[in-house]
Amino acid sequence: MVPRVQDSPGQIVTRFAPSPTGFLHIGGARTALFNWLLARNASGKFLLRIEDTDRARSTDAATQAILDGLSWLGLDWDGEPVSQFANAARHRAVVDQMLQSGGAFRCYMSAEETEAERKKAFADGRALRSPWRDRDPDDAPKGAAFTVRFKASDIDSVIADAVQGEVRWKAKDFDDLVLLRSDGSPTYNLAVVVDDHDMGVTHIVRGDDHLVNGGRQAQIYDALGWERPVFAHIPLIHGADGKKLSKRHGALGAEAYREMGYLPEGLRNYLLRLGWSHGDEEFFDDEAAIAVFSLAGLNKSPARLDLDKLAHINAHHMKLAGNGRLIDLVLPFCEARYEGDNLSEATLSERLALAMDVLKTRASTLVELADQAYFLYRPTPITLEGKAAKPLKGEAPEILGRFQQALKSLADWNDASLHEALNSFVEKEKIGFGKIGAPLRAALTGGAPAPDIALVLAWLGRDEAMKRIDTQINKAQNT
Repeated sequence: MVPRVQDSPGQIVTRFAPSPTGFLHIGGARTALFNWLLARNASGKFLLRIEDTDRARSTDAATQAILDGLSWLGLDWDGEPVSQFANAARHRAVVDQMLQSGGAFRCYMSAEETEAERKKAFADGRALRSPWRDRDPDDAPKGAAFTVRFKASDIDSVIADAVQGEVRWKAKDFDDLVLLRSDGSPTYNLAVVVDDHDMGVTHIVRGDDHLVNGGRQAQIYDALGWERPVFAHIPLIHGADGKKLSKRHGALGAEAYREMGYLPEGLRNYLLRLGWSHGDEEFFDDEAAIAVFSLAGLNKSPARLDLDKLAHINAHHMKLAGNGRLIDLVLPFCEARYEGDNLSEATLSERLALAMDVLKTRASTLVELADQAYFLYRPTPITLEGKAAKPLKGEAPEILGRFQQALKSLADWNDASLHEALNSFVEKEKIGFGKIGAPLRAALTGGAPAPDIALVLAWLGRDEAMKRIDTQINKAQNT
């Protein structure tokens, strides 16, 4: 990699640097969001680096899963993604520079010697310091393998963290960190520092599980004479039980939330509020979030994953979403449930278009929206059994038949005229609305959740509604 500089002095540059594990972890998604917002708020740069030095796990498919997750979530990055593995030569060149300046040294300890020194250091209440840090390299055994270690400072390491405040580590707690393994491959803390410097990164927002790494990396920055970035270490997401988020708490990948029917803007809004606040405001679109986001709003306490809260926020964004977009998004969920073969996608889309203004106010996810719309696309003829068939017992089929006759004379098939037809029929028959409403709902929806029955009639259309009513009347007459 050719070292790069900021496009303009003072420009904020952030980055998201995931390891390709096969999916975008929900905690990683939040970290990416915070970095994206910080950069966009300042008209800066949001960069993406794939930390793919673990070649066994770093497949093209795993990397693509990260890219797909970020793209679905709507977090666009600037420039091309950077591969950490591709920068190995640059990492080694920086180590050579540190060897020349005295900031690093070759360590010839064998694995057995290293373990013995580590045990001794532990017994003395300090971290490992290699005996080779001050020895003459000419004393090294001929042809012996070596690692390159960082010469840890004898001064306490201190960082001014934008979230945690001043954090201090005693010098004795930091070991002589391995920079290059015996095979010449760079280690994590070295690679991160070099890449962040070369990418011009000014602010590093990441989980507080990297806080100690922040102290180590600050020493490497200082040894190289490079300006430190601003560190902001955020508490990790916990489950509802207060424990660190794990698989037992539910879906962990962004793609899982997509499959659960959440909108990307709903998940973005929820993740924004998961560890960040701006007064009592709860709902944010992208424009508002970008305008007010700052590191000052990040919380020190761990946030807890709350799927009920996520559903509440997503429901808000469902109501705001365009009908055409929701139709495109919900169709696959509908098709996954549909078991018949007599309904075209075009017909279902037409029905959804009529119903969407109402249905989207009754659902918090696309899965729930598909459930709410089920009566529009369920296989026909509808088979009613058990409790579902009860509304069509007794005199119900005769009442339904008389109402069907009233519908045949209806000139305009819309919710207003259908609502009037229902009221007129109830008044003429001198019956409670339930006498016609219950059997009509059973015939039209099979008892599935549905809004006002006049709307159901209107959305199904004259032909489909009359066909469903006919089916149940004929079935009653033949039993």
